[in-house]
Amino acid sequence: MEREDATAGMVQAARAGDGDAMDRLYRRFAPVVHGVLLGYVQRADADDLTQDVFETALRRLHELREDAAFPGWVVSIARRAALDARRRRTPFTGVAPEPATAPGGVEDRVEAERLLDAIRALPEAYRETLLLRLAEGLTGPEIAARTGLTSGSVRVNLHRGMALLRAALAGNPRGTGT
Repeated sequence: MEREDATAGMVQAARAGDGDAMDRLYRRFAPVVHGVLLGYVQRADADDLTQDVFETALRRLHELREDAAFPGWVVSIARRAALDARRRRTPFTGVAPEPATAPGGVEDRVEAERLLDAIRALPEAYRETLLLRLAEGLTGPEIAARTGLTSGSVRVNLHRGMALLRAALAGNPRGTGT
């Protein structure tokens, strides 16, 4: 409840033109938006799209009916932007896609790309929750607070998603363990 009130207060201030409130909204929700985008597009495109999503959200803030609904609303804008980008199939950056981890050798990058591809193949709820945890480094409670999911849902999504991910990486895409 307290987080919803804080978010609602930031949204109200941003609507009134408070640049600091806009910045706080961006800092708080950019990792969530970026994590959602990573489920659909390459990392460099996700970086660019994160900016685009927030520009769209701030420009359309007057359309948001309930200030406390901002987390779900900005995530839905991110999903639409990602799906639009995937339909275009042209990287924004014009450079070769880069895996989730820049440091390390070629083997590390290939493994990171394999992992990201496996995560992208998961159902949306698991994919987004895992990316927020693994790629963006958010804790379970942070994911819950920033997405509007309950802590229980986040725990279940992380647990089931990790089981499916392990199975997919082991060559058993159904996650049955056999």
